[in-house]
Amino acid sequence: MKWIITGGCGFIGRALIRHLNSEGGHKIRVYDNLSVGTRDDLAGEAPFVELPDDNLSDWSADLALIKGDILEADHLRAAAAGADILIHLAANTGVAPSVEDPYSDCHTNVMGTLNALEACRHENLNRMVFASSGAPLGVQTPPLHEEMAAHPASPYGASKLAGEGYCSAYFHCYGVESVVLRFGNVYGEGSTRKASVVAKFIKLAMAGETLEIYGDGSQTRDFIYIGDLIRAVYAAATTPGVGGETFQIATSAETTVGALTERLVAAIQEVTGIEPKWINGEQRAGDVARNFSDTSKAAAQLNWTPKMDLDEGLRRTVRFFAEQ
Repeated sequence: MKWIITGGCGFIGRALIRHLNSEGGHKIRVYDNLSVGTRDDLAGEAPFVELPDDNLSDWSADLALIKGDILEADHLRAAAAGADILIHLAANTGVAPSVEDPYSDCHTNVMGTLNALEACRHENLNRMVFASSGAPLGVQTPPLHEEMAAHPASPYGASKLAGEGYCSAYFHCYGVESVVLRFGNVYGEGSTRKASVVAKFIKLAMAGETLEIYGDGSQTRDFIYIGDLIRAVYAAATTPGVGGETFQIATSAETTVGALTERLVAAIQEVTGIEPKWINGEQRAGDVARNFSDTSKAAAQLNWTPKMDLDEGLRRTVRFFAEQ
């Protein structure tokens, strides 16, 4: 199949490219503004060609890069022409940046998603998979599930909720087979540019710095390994009959940030011999207290369940960072 991946130079996009290349036979097109991921990051996965704007109809390369921004609607549509599936990963990510600049978060996440859906509608793509998160549901009593009413606690959650709403509208109004995946907290090999807790803490520890937990560490999250997540993305892209659906993609396991830190510190000590120190700091605005998911719908309709044990996943991630 022919795939276009927005934000494909990033952590999740490159992992998806590895998965598709391991299968073979796919044509992959990355659409990225290179604000986070780089050409070198992409080249680390496979050789690629960079397509100029006057040659966007050329699908001959196994892997191609188109430098562009999801806010450039016409350019994104031209880049998507000829594709079968669009995986929409490009976004402003994270609670803290959205609290600092809610306008930018809204503009990129809402209009960027609308532009991706418009590209699918006008170029007749078979499916679009939208990367969302638990943030649209916000303040809830977990486990989170797909039938809960949304109560976002941050501008980031609100912008992702808007994207989910447009996916639903485009499915019902225009027949665009959109599938929404609400990712848990993703970690794993290749996450060197991520600012989330696992990658951030490994980088700080290896630099000899102290780890800071926001608040008392009792807040909970659902940590999912990158390999498990990519299997879910592929299933969402290829499983018949799931257009218009939303799925929680996590592990159904509730882990406090404090416990995660202890397990990560143990992995760092085991793999590197470094003994990190950590402290508790101020609680962060917009954070939810508890977050983990019920993934039974994904098991039933996508035939997907997570497989990676958290401690083994953390060890693999630390080894990756140690080898860089």
